[in-house]
Amino acid sequence: MKKKKKLIIIGVGIFVLIFIIISGLSSPKQIIKQEAKLTPRDLRMEFRVAGGVTARNMIPIKSPVPCRIEEILVNEGDAIKKGQIIFWVSSSERAAMIDAARAVGESEFQRWQEIYRPTPVVAPMNGFIIRREKEPGQTITQAEAVLRMADDLIVSVNIDETDFRYIKIGNKVNMFLDAYPNQYFEGIIEHISYDSANINNVIVYEVKIRPLKKPEVFRSGMTATTVITAESKDGALSIPNVFITEKDGKKIVKVKTENSRKREFKTREVKLGVSDGKYTEILSGLNPDETVVLLDQKKKTKKSLMTKK
Repeated sequence: MKKKKKLIIIGVGIFVLIFIIISGLSSPKQIIKQEAKLTPRDLRMEFRVAGGVTARNMIPIKSPVPCRIEEILVNEGDAIKKGQIIFWVSSSERAAMIDAARAVGESEFQRWQEIYRPTPVVAPMNGFIIRREKEPGQTITQAEAVLRMADDLIVSVNIDETDFRYIKIGNKVNMFLDAYPNQYFEGIIEHISYDSANINNVIVYEVKIRPLKKPEVFRSGMTATTVITAESKDGALSIPNVFITEKDGKKIVKVKTENSRKREFKTREVKLGVSDGKYTEILSGLNPDETVVLLDQKKKTKKSLMTKK
């Protein structure tokens, strides 16, 4: 009887031992993939908005009367001063008389050229010629523009109302032309529209940006991308975003404990600050001397207790 009882105890012990071994082989093992500590970094949260190069103000230059264009003194791109003569025109009467004098002879033509001079048209403002629409010899009406002038070239972008809080007059922004994506230039916000527009069911506001130094290739109509810094902080204590997860609407991290040799970790809720998309500032919930970890849950492969012969 005692022998039988002893065998039962031994059998139960062996069964328990086998169960523990199998459970240990199949239980998940927490493996640390990565770890990190709070590190000071300069963080910038930026967003990009596509816009275009356009004239701040553009006006057509027309003749005051129906006329024939005699001479145009400027070309596209020329810088112009207010009051500068930019082209000459002949009224319909003068054009008819000059043509008649030319038919008589060169001396008669020259005499009437001195007596009946053409009419000058002057620039109404400082700026440059952005477009030349007519050529000498053409007859035009008062409604037709000969030239178009612009005071300056700027970049215009439409800002979504959700990003409106990040935009202030005087803020500096970086920009690049889509034709030259590796050449950045700096601009300053000079105007924010007071009236909104609805584009594809999105409320936007027009923002005008003046380049501090215009690229030589700057042309009206070019597509420009603006890089706007929404938030920034220098020396922000931060960790890589990969260590931060979300559970029940809370941001959490896994933290090493004093018993880290036993693979024990704590789940800690943290409060976040500025992020640049790769790193995020930790405002509370984590101390600088603590280590956060990224775990990899892996299972051991069960080994067969029997082998094929």
